[in-house]
Amino acid sequence: MTKADRPDHPKSSERFHEEAAAYTVRGSGTPDLDAGIAAIREVVRTLKPRPGVYRMHDARGDVLYVGKARVLKNRVANYTQVGALSTRLRRMVSQTRSMTIVTTNSEADALLLEAQLIKRYRPPYNVLLRDDKSFPFILLRADHAFPRITKHRGARRAKGNYYGPFASAGSVNTTINALQKLFLLRSCNDGFFSRRDRPCLLYQIKRCSAPCVGRIDEAGYAELVAEAKDFLGGKSQAVQARMSSQMDAAAAALDFEGAAIMRDRLRAATFIQGSQAINAEGVGNADIFALASHGGQIGIQAFFIRGGQNWGHRAFFPAHTEGLSEEDVMVSFLAQFYEEVPPPRCILVDRALPEGDLLAEALAPAAGGKVDISVPQRGDRKRLMTQASRNAAEALERRLAESSTQARTLREVTEFLELGEIPQRIEVYDNSHIMGTNALGAMVVAGPDGLLKGQYRKFNIRNPDTAPGDDFAMMREVMQRRFGRVQEEDPDRQSGTWPDLVLIDGGKGQMSAVRDTLAELGIQDVPLIAIAKGPGHGREGREVFHFPDGREKTLPTNSPVLFYLQRLRDEVHRFAIGAHRAKRSRAITASPLDEIPGIGPARKRALLLHFGTAGKVRAAALEDLQRAPGVSAAVAQAVWDFYHPAG
Repeated sequence: MTKADRPDHPKSSERFHEEAAAYTVRGSGTPDLDAGIAAIREVVRTLKPRPGVYRMHDARGDVLYVGKARVLKNRVANYTQVGALSTRLRRMVSQTRSMTIVTTNSEADALLLEAQLIKRYRPPYNVLLRDDKSFPFILLRADHAFPRITKHRGARRAKGNYYGPFASAGSVNTTINALQKLFLLRSCNDGFFSRRDRPCLLYQIKRCSAPCVGRIDEAGYAELVAEAKDFLGGKSQAVQARMSSQMDAAAAALDFEGAAIMRDRLRAATFIQGSQAINAEGVGNADIFALASHGGQIGIQAFFIRGGQNWGHRAFFPAHTEGLSEEDVMVSFLAQFYEEVPPPRCILVDRALPEGDLLAEALAPAAGGKVDISVPQRGDRKRLMTQASRNAAEALERRLAESSTQARTLREVTEFLELGEIPQRIEVYDNSHIMGTNALGAMVVAGPDGLLKGQYRKFNIRNPDTAPGDDFAMMREVMQRRFGRVQEEDPDRQSGTWPDLVLIDGGKGQMSAVRDTLAELGIQDVPLIAIAKGPGHGREGREVFHFPDGREKTLPTNSPVLFYLQRLRDEVHRFAIGAHRAKRSRAITASPLDEIPGIGPARKRALLLHFGTAGKVRAAALEDLQRAPGVSAAVAQAVWDFYHPAG
């Protein structure tokens, strides 16, 4: 097995310690059932009765399916018993031409590895968690004498206490704002903190205690941090009781200013609890999942309860669920969900799961102890599950209604733009620059279920022959790179990365540039449409649609098709401008010192702190460079040599 075939998740080295072996059997390349069965039988002959994970590949080597087994030999052999397979599995076997096998120490390890590989390869025959974006957390850092509170996404490498997951970034931001009023904790970064010589605006509006300038000492700030931990950890009533006592004591001592501060903090605590629409008091830490199905579609509603407080809820709509039981869909969903999110010790589901005990065993190490996956029968937990089930059914109903409307709109788009069939992948392009500087192109992607944000792309304009501000040349460069690459990677157009429709934000000139560029690449069967604003170059609702043959079309101002295409145009415009602003910000903060080989951020900072500006670094003598704190003789010599090349 090659290095690329091994799981690259950090858990791989810590948990699996697997013996891995890859068995590759090539068939004739003909996608029929006999060839698939022959390829699988060749693998079965080499297998041992061990737990592990198998991957099924098609003739191109793409992953069709990832599965796990307690006994690999028996499980894989089942695929050769055609009579017992569903239509879906027979279709999968007919496409199979090779397999990759990874053995593990236990079936629980295999379950975790299966979830990792499904998220990495996203095979077409596995249940897929569509919305697999990372969840936001509140992080109370512990690497500073005055810890900061901040929003956090991604790997939890920073030292501190994490609270969540939250359902959305908006809910995190709202909660952090209230927590700042409640506990007066700082949110600024360490660099900003160290440079302050007077309190910032947050202190003035009573959302920070200003530890940066000594308005509170370390011991007093530590008390606020301890209260915040208690509140976020589920001891909110005890925290509020202490605050109420302190407010009464301050009022009795005629310290009305101190009493007012405590009053405002109590109001912030009440706001946080009042903003939680679900009463989860007494539940502790738990995740709640309920499943609803209708019309062949499945929706799963999740509630996140931490410390008896509701941290939000979200609906998920797994893909590729056809022909599978609801229980199997739930198990696969949970395994993938907890690949990214740390599991609580209690997981409540609305039905008994056939592999619930196995899933609980697999999640226990990440949860730090035994995990209980159960169906609530009575009390607060049963009440919350009933609420989750109702939310799941309502969310699925809304989803189906939206899908029906979307499908109808796409049919009308197909008719208006004279396409051969309903587009499954729409790519939209735009450029962004200011007087030709920091120029880039942007691509957004949409499908039948909406925007596919994970497939958005940016293209830095780097052709030296492109004149600054030449939109047509920029669009040509973007098209050459995008379609040149997809031609190389997927010439047979089987991976789903070729667009069924290309929308260009522009008029006749942009259309001509794109049409001619694709023609030079030998591509003449991808539908192209340019969308331009109408007369006056700003008449919203008067957009003109330009076709490759020079024809133009318009739509009524109240047309759903127009609204849909406008949203796509506006989305690529938003994405392009955002990417351009980020690029421009990086350029503004760039330093000439960045060009010196071997000078990293720490040494650059040391030089700038000592000399003040990059110009003074350039003018400094070698002896002055050597005397700068944190700059070695070798680094000083490298800086000197860069600015004073020999000859």
